[in-house]
Amino acid sequence: MKNKLISQFEQRVFSERKKHPTFRTGDTVRIAYKIQEGADKTKFRLQQFEGIVIRLRKGTADGSFTVRKIGANGVGVERCFPLYSPYVDTVEVVASGVVRRARLYYLRDLAGKAARIRSRFHGRKELVSVPGADQSQVDLTQVELAPAPEAVAPKTGE
Repeated sequence: MKNKLISQFEQRVFSERKKHPTFRTGDTVRIAYKIQEGADKTKFRLQQFEGIVIRLRKGTADGSFTVRKIGANGVGVERCFPLYSPYVDTVEVVASGVVRRARLYYLRDLAGKAARIRSRFHGRKELVSVPGADQSQVDLTQVELAPAPEAVAPKTGE
């Protein structure tokens, strides 16, 4: 358990930091990470790293998340980012995935299509309102149904 003074200090210091979007394990994120160019301490470039979040450790000073992507020749690459690092420039959520675990370490053993994660928004049908159409509620007890058609015997090849 953390000391109360340390927790209060962290809350005060890290509340001023920039906020990352809300993401969770299973989401595909794109991180822009600052990398120092050469010996010059003031030159930085941004390197993009896109992959699936396999671990999210919440917290203030000690919060971090691990992202896994498949690199060249099908080699998996994992990278751990501190949540409040000054070198993490932006975190962008590309896709949201449905998982039932907090740690997705089992993805290390899977390859190809088996390593895919189902999208959170796949198959969701949106309601579309048609302009000019009557949008009022219909009382189903007052609706008359058409009589059922008579069953017709199938024709046999004579």
